[in-house]
Amino acid sequence: MSCVPVVGIDVGGSNTDAALIICGEVAGTAKVPTDPDSLIHSTAAAFEEALQAAGCVRKPFELHLSTTLSTNAIVEGRGDPTLALAVPGPGMRVEDLGLRFPIQQIAGSIDHRGRVTGPVDMESVHRALRAAADRGVTALSIAGKFSHRNPCHELQIEQAAQAGYPEFTSVTTGHRVSGRSNFPRRLATAYLNASIARQQGVFVEMVEELMLRERGAARGTATAIGKAFLLKANGGTMRLAESARRPIEAILSGPAASTMGALALAANPGANAAVIDIGGTTTDISVLVAGIPVFDRLGAVISGHATLVPALFSRSIGLGGDSEVRAEQSAIRIGPRRAGTPTILGGTALTPTDAATALGLAAIGASHRHLGRAVEALAAFGEPIGLAPMAAAEAIVSAFAAQLAAEIDSAYRQLESAPVYTVSEMLAPRDIRPRSLIGLGAPAPVFVPRAAALMGLSFELLPHHAAANAVGAAASRPTASITLHADTALGTLTIPEAGYSTTVPLKPAFDLKRARAEALSWAGRAAVELGLDAADDASIVEEESFNVVRGFRTVGHIYSIKAQVRPEAQRIGSLCSAMGESTGGTGGR
Repeated sequence: MSCVPVVGIDVGGSNTDAALIICGEVAGTAKVPTDPDSLIHSTAAAFEEALQAAGCVRKPFELHLSTTLSTNAIVEGRGDPTLALAVPGPGMRVEDLGLRFPIQQIAGSIDHRGRVTGPVDMESVHRALRAAADRGVTALSIAGKFSHRNPCHELQIEQAAQAGYPEFTSVTTGHRVSGRSNFPRRLATAYLNASIARQQGVFVEMVEELMLRERGAARGTATAIGKAFLLKANGGTMRLAESARRPIEAILSGPAASTMGALALAANPGANAAVIDIGGTTTDISVLVAGIPVFDRLGAVISGHATLVPALFSRSIGLGGDSEVRAEQSAIRIGPRRAGTPTILGGTALTPTDAATALGLAAIGASHRHLGRAVEALAAFGEPIGLAPMAAAEAIVSAFAAQLAAEIDSAYRQLESAPVYTVSEMLAPRDIRPRSLIGLGAPAPVFVPRAAALMGLSFELLPHHAAANAVGAAASRPTASITLHADTALGTLTIPEAGYSTTVPLKPAFDLKRARAEALSWAGRAAVELGLDAADDASIVEEESFNVVRGFRTVGHIYSIKAQVRPEAQRIGSLCSAMGESTGGTGGR
């Protein structure tokens, strides 16, 4: 087991959590308010606070970051102005694809086997680039229908943009963000990647500044940050520089950190369980089957955009410690909107946090000077529906638990309506229902036990549950994937993500066995670059094989194989008992 200290940091909308892991043990945790105007300030504060818990550590650190930056930029529509160019070939109108952004169609075509059947219309490309640059557009995405089989048209347009249009500060090509088929999803993935690339670059610069700052402060003590990684949606990590090129892979890293935190800390990680991460505004639900995370095989969906980004299955609901509380025909409803600062913390909004603290279920309320105001708010809320303050508080907590239980059941019904995949294979038989709930997030001790009781399930509260996301980020290991396409009839082989193409050898025959070996070899190279053991870490996760038939006889084969270094979490120990740990507050991350 590596004893290189790792600091995991989860940059959330409300709070930034940090966890220091040394030799597989949690050495310290921290929680500080997130400063949206100075992320480096709050990130550095969380980092330093976590280090203080462990004293002086004389080794370079690894830094593992989970952030909502990319997700929030997409959800809030704050991406940079982006020109999306598409080369779909004949017979397709991109406006009929139902995508939620404007696309300019360019003539040119490559067939399904990667053969150029029509040159790209470069005059139209230049007109589109100049018009977009004149409008202040600064990002460019390029996607061809079969660019994963032959990226030559995308590369030709990219070269023209980089040579003559300095206004485009970020350029994304579809074949580099994914080597998988599904043109509409590749279009969306490339577009979103281009739109958030500049902002991710700013975040990367912030982290690099933090690393330089720590190196300066650590002279003579060797406590500098050595390497930095960013958590991806599939639960693995990517290098910081790589995240600047493919920021789209960092979407939904928050839910991924929750899942990896459960794998790292749960007492029984091999069981069927629902992972419940309760924050201030939202609750994230993810699923473990026999201890393996369920994987969204088609790709992540973010703010209505269906992408090809590999992601763990998760469902985010508007239910949290700071959610709005209201009475609807004598029934109490929680969320989905955030009400604001709880009364117990000096605000004016009645929230589940106020109800939990008034009932003594969370330590934050017992001696807080605003406790009286929280009770007054509960009295005002309860009077119209005939409830005394403490009865109103109990009803709010119970309503929260009931809604949470219903949402968990809904998430499982959604999974049961379609093929279910883990990160390694399709599940059979389809026994995915949970045996227990695994809770994390500061409010988890209040609400998870009650939801589990309603569902007839056992529950577990993770050690360090308030910072378990940061532990999950720290425990995650690097991962990478490649897609191999081979057409023996044409004699071609491509690895789109690596920008590699070559000819298929005629002798010995290039068959499925050799295609698998080649894919594993490329995945192994990626593993070595990440500092992992290639022989142990690469595996095949998707595979397709088709015959090429001409004149009633087979003249070749087409192979499409995806190999990857699978996401995993290091098991993390703790001296803290889950049942003996203080519940803390119910404010979210």
